[in-house]
Amino acid sequence: MCETRRREAVDAPAGSVRRVIVGIGIDVVDVARFGSSLERTPGLRDRLFTDAERHLPVASLAARFAAKEALAKALGAPSGLHWHDCWVVNDDTGRPAFVLTRTVAARADIVGAAAWHLSLSHDAGIASAIVVGEA
Repeated sequence: MCETRRREAVDAPAGSVRRVIVGIGIDVVDVARFGSSLERTPGLRDRLFTDAERHLPVASLAARFAAKEALAKALGAPSGLHWHDCWVVNDDTGRPAFVLTRTVAARADIVGAAAWHLSLSHDAGIASAIVVGEA
């Protein structure tokens, strides 16, 4: 632990909550290639996305796919996670957030993640997502 970290831990106010990063994930998706995959395999949209997500434009779907992949990486990329057990919603300000259920929520509990931070972007034909899990 570096000297700065030691000092911050010692100087933390009494009763304060220390947050710990328990997982980080990142993923990028070529939007055109992803769109071609959706066209070539009609059932893919239904397999990857919930009813609430399927209507979105391809660039947004690519970003949400990247988010699900980044989340899986932040969870340690275990087998057995189901695509429909997490999806992305936007709050009133447009900020993206995850909804986790069943297999994904269970894995989040195992790694101790109580909060998730998600950033999505799509530009120049690339969709990307960064995920940080916090205990």
